[in-house]
Amino acid sequence: MWKWIHQLGRPERLYQLCGRLIPWFAVAGAAALLLGWIWGFGFAPADYQQGDSFRIMYIHVPAAMWSMGVYAAMAVAAFTGLVWQIKMADLVSTAMAPVGAVFTFIALITGSAWGKPMWGTWWIWDARLTSELVLLFLYMGVMALYQSFDDRRTAGRAAGILILVGVVNLPIIHFSVQWWNTLHQGSSGILQQAIAPSMRTPLRWAILGYLLLFVTLTLMRLRNLILYTERHRPWVADVANGGRKA
Repeated sequence: MWKWIHQLGRPERLYQLCGRLIPWFAVAGAAALLLGWIWGFGFAPADYQQGDSFRIMYIHVPAAMWSMGVYAAMAVAAFTGLVWQIKMADLVSTAMAPVGAVFTFIALITGSAWGKPMWGTWWIWDARLTSELVLLFLYMGVMALYQSFDDRRTAGRAAGILILVGVVNLPIIHFSVQWWNTLHQGSSGILQQAIAPSMRTPLRWAILGYLLLFVTLTLMRLRNLILYTERHRPWVADVANGGRKA
C-alpha cells in the first residue's frame, strides 16, 4: 500500500490518474445531483410546518455537511504532507480549499435565506452560523497563505499548519447546537429515520452529488496545480505539445 501511495507522490503519475478519473466522477456527480434536485424540488411533499420553503435544504444541507467534510479531508492531506514530506499532499490540500470555500459560502447564503422566514432575520450571531463563518475565513486564509510564499514547499507547510490548527473549529460547528442555546435547529438525522423517506432519499442523493462534485473539481484543480508547479519539467512540455496522453 505504501508503495502505491509513494507512486502517487510522483507528479506525472498523479496527473495522469486525475485525468482518467475526472470524467467518471463528473458524470456520476451530475447524475446524482440531478436526481436529488429533481426529486426533491419537484416531487417531494411539502413540509407540514415549513411548507415548500424546506426545499432549500437540498442545497443547504449538503453544502453545510461537505463544508466540514472538505476541511477534514484537507487536514488529512496536510498532516500527510507535514509528517511524511509528500509534496503532492500539499497540492491536494491546496486544490481542495477553493471548493470547500464555495461550499461554505453556499451554506451561509442558503442558511440565511432559510432562516429569514423561520427566524425573522437574515443573520444573527448564532453559534452555528458564527462558527461556519469562521470556517469560511479559514478557507480564505489557507488560500491566501499559500499564495504568500514564492517557494511552494514553504507555502505548503505554512498552509498545512494553519489547516491543522483550524481543525478545532469542526467540532465547534458540529456540536454548537448542543453546547449552546442557539436558534439553529439540531441535527435532522438525515442519515437515519428522522424525516420521511420521500424527503430523505432525494437529500441523500444530493449529498452524494455534492461529494462527487467536490472530487471532480478537486481533481481538475489538482491537475492545474501540478502543471504549474512542474512547468519546467520535460513531461509537462510533452503534455503541452500533445506528445503525451493526459
